[in-house]
Amino acid sequence: MSFPWANEYKPQHPVMQWVDERLPLPRFVYNAIGGGYPVPRNLNYFWNFGVLAGVALVIQIITGIILAMHYYASVDGAFNSVEHIMRDVNGGWFLRYAHMNGASFFFIVVYIHIFRGLYFGSYKAPREMIWLLGVVIFLLMMATAFMGYVLPWGQMSFWGAQVITGFFSAIPVVGEPLRQWLLGGFAPDQAALNRFFSLHYLLPFVILGVVILHVWALHIPGSSNPTGVEVKTESDTVPFHPYYTAKDGFGLGMFLIFFTLVTFFAPNMLGHPDNYIPANPLSTPAHIVPEWYFWPFYAILRAFTVDFLFIPAKLLGVIAMFGSIALLFFLPWLDTSPVRSGNYRPLFKKFFWFGLIPCIIILAICGVKPAEGKWILLGQLAGAYYFAHFLIILPIVSRIEKTEALPNSITEAVTGQPAAA
Repeated sequence: MSFPWANEYKPQHPVMQWVDERLPLPRFVYNAIGGGYPVPRNLNYFWNFGVLAGVALVIQIITGIILAMHYYASVDGAFNSVEHIMRDVNGGWFLRYAHMNGASFFFIVVYIHIFRGLYFGSYKAPREMIWLLGVVIFLLMMATAFMGYVLPWGQMSFWGAQVITGFFSAIPVVGEPLRQWLLGGFAPDQAALNRFFSLHYLLPFVILGVVILHVWALHIPGSSNPTGVEVKTESDTVPFHPYYTAKDGFGLGMFLIFFTLVTFFAPNMLGHPDNYIPANPLSTPAHIVPEWYFWPFYAILRAFTVDFLFIPAKLLGVIAMFGSIALLFFLPWLDTSPVRSGNYRPLFKKFFWFGLIPCIIILAICGVKPAEGKWILLGQLAGAYYFAHFLIILPIVSRIEKTEALPNSITEAVTGQPAAA
C-alpha cells in the first residue's frame, strides 16, 4: 500500500546508509512494519490474530526442528523415542508439550482469523488474492497437522492414518493406487512413517513461504478494517509502529499466558489418551477420532450413509469433506454485496451469528461423537446447512439485503467528525 503521506526511510548512520544502498533490507522492514506502513486507525483486536498465527508458526518450526534431532522414525522405535524425549532429554517434556499444544493454538488463532475475515468481508475486492493464499495456508496446515499426529505411533495415530488414508480408496480407478502410493504399501507401516515424517518436517517451511506471499499481497491494497471503508485521507491512518506493534504486543502477551497455562498445567487437555498406548494393528480402538481441529470436517465426511445412484456413500463423504474447504476459494465471487463489513449488513449478520457459527459448533460436536443415532442425523443437517449457507443463502442475501448507511470515512466512523481533506 503506497500513500503520499507515508514516511520514507532515511537511514542516518553511515553504516546503515551503506547497507541500505546495497541491500535495502532496512528499508523493506521499515516499509513493512514501521512508520512507512500506514494502517487504518480503527482496527480492533480481531486484527491481532494474523500476527499471533505467525508467532505460532515460528514456535512450531523451532520446537519441531529440535524434536526432530531426538525423534526416531521407525515403527519399532517411534513411540519409545517420544518417551525418551519426554523422560531423558533435558527440557524434552517442555519441547514436546509446546509443539503438541502449539499446533492446537495455531489452529485456534487461524480459525478466529478466518471467522474475522468471513464477518468483515476481508475476502472482497481488492483483497481476493490475500484470501486465496490464506486458504492455501489452511490446507497446508491441515496436511502438516495430520502427518504430525501420526508420528508418535500411538493407537490413535496408527488408526487415524488407517482410516483417513482409507478414504482415498473411495475415489474411482485412481483411489487405491493413490492410497498405496501415499502409504508406500497396503497399510500404515515403516514406509508411511518415513513419508509422513519427511513431509511433516518440510511443509512448515512451505507454509512459511506462502505466509510471506500472503503478507506481500496484504501490503498491496493494505489492511481491511471493521467498517469496510477504504482509506481516503491521512487522518484515516496511523503508522503501524508504534501504534499496532504495541497493540499486537498486548495480544501476544495474552496469547502466551494462555499458551503457557495449557502447556504447564493441562498439556494433555487437547489430546487423546489412546495415543499414549503403542500402536497395535491387531487392536482397533473403540472410537477412532481425529484431533479437535478436524472434527467439523470429519462430521461432514461421516454424514453420508446411503449410496446415491451409482455413487458410493464413502465417495460422497470424501467429496463433501474436500468440497467444504474448496468452496472457500470461491467465496469472493459468491458474496456479491458491495458492502464488506457484517456490521452494516443486518440480514447477513443474523445468518452468520445464528446460522453459520452454531452450524460449525454442531459439526464439531458430531465429529467427536460416535457415528450412530442422533449424531449422524445432526451431522447431516448441520452439513447441509453449511453448504447451503455459502452456496444458496449468501448469494441470495447479498442481492436482496438492505444494508445500513456506511460512514463516509474511517475517521468519521471513529470520531463522528468528517475527515480533513
